[in-house]
Amino acid sequence: MLSSQGTTAPALAIEACALTRCYGALVAVDHLSLAVGRGEAFAFLGPNGAGKTTTIRMLTGLIRPSGGTALIDGLDIARDAMAAKARVGVVPQRSNLYGELSARDNLVFVAQLYGLPSRRWRARADELLDQFGLSEKAGVPFSTLSGGMKRRLTIAAALVHEPSILFLDEPTTGLDVLSARNLRALVGDLKGRGITIFLTTHLITEAEQLASRVGIIVKGRLIAVDTPAGLRARTHGEDVLEVTIPEPAEALLAALRGAATVRALSRAGDTLRLTVSTVDAGLRTLTEVTQRYGACIANVRTVAPSLEDAFVRLTQVDAEAMRNGPRSQGGDAP
Repeated sequence: MLSSQGTTAPALAIEACALTRCYGALVAVDHLSLAVGRGEAFAFLGPNGAGKTTTIRMLTGLIRPSGGTALIDGLDIARDAMAAKARVGVVPQRSNLYGELSARDNLVFVAQLYGLPSRRWRARADELLDQFGLSEKAGVPFSTLSGGMKRRLTIAAALVHEPSILFLDEPTTGLDVLSARNLRALVGDLKGRGITIFLTTHLITEAEQLASRVGIIVKGRLIAVDTPAGLRARTHGEDVLEVTIPEPAEALLAALRGAATVRALSRAGDTLRLTVSTVDAGLRTLTEVTQRYGACIANVRTVAPSLEDAFVRLTQVDAEAMRNGPRSQGGDAP
C-alpha cells in the first residue's frame, strides 16, 4: 500500500512504546506499549479513571507524554506533530462542534481548519451529510439536533480530511439504546472501508461487538491485549454460575467474593455471575452463604464464560461498576 507521498505505508497504524503520563505524583498512564495494525478495529476497555482518554490525548498529540514514544503511520507524534495529526480524526466524548452553526456550516468550518481547497468545502460537507444520513438536517443548528444526530455529525467532522485513522472516545456514552445501536452499525461500516478504528469504551459488549482485538487497561497499566475469543479462552477450565437472588445484600456479596471456591463475581441487578473452581463446589458455597444470610435463590444455571467473565477475572473490577460509565463527559483522567 502506498502513502500519498508515494512511499510504502507502514504495516502499523499506531505504535506506542512505554508511553507514560504523570500529573504530579499521579501516574495516569504507566509505560503503555501496544501496536495497532492498519485497517484494524481496536478497543481500549477499562473503568472510569483507567487512563483511556489520557492515552488517546497522547496518541493524537493533544498532550505530551511524560515518557515513551508514539508513532502514527510511522510518524513520531512529538517530532512530526503536524504530519501525524493530518492522518487522524478524533471524536471526543464531548462534541467540539458549534451549537449555533448549522450541520453543514460546522463541516465547512472544519474543512477550512484542515486546509481543504475552498472549492471542496461545501462539496465535502454535503458528501458527508449524505453519507451519515443527515442531508435533511443540513441547515439545522447543531444545538437542536438529537443526541444520536450530534454524535453522527461529530464523527462526520472527524472524517472531513479523509484520515486513515479514527479515534473514538466513548462513542455511545449518553445515547439512548436505538441511537447507540445505530452508531455501532456506523462504526462497523467505517471499519469495513479500511479505516483504522481505535475506540475507548467502558462497555464490555461494545468492545466485543466492534473490535477484532481488545486491550484492557486498569489504573494506567495495560494488563491484557487479545482477541475477544482469546480473552474468553483465559477462563478455560473454569465454570460460571448465573444466579438470580432478589435484592442481594452487600454482606452476602462480600461473603461470596471472599469464598475460596469463587474466583470472580460480577453483578447486574439481581443477577450474579460467579466464576467458580467447580460447579459442585460453587453450588455448595452458594447454598451455604444464602442460607447464612436468609436469601432466596430464584434461579441458578451454568453458562459459558463470556468476555465479561474474563474481564472480571483479569481485573477484579466489578462489571456493574463498568456499566455505570464515566462520571462526566470530560474524560477519565486529569
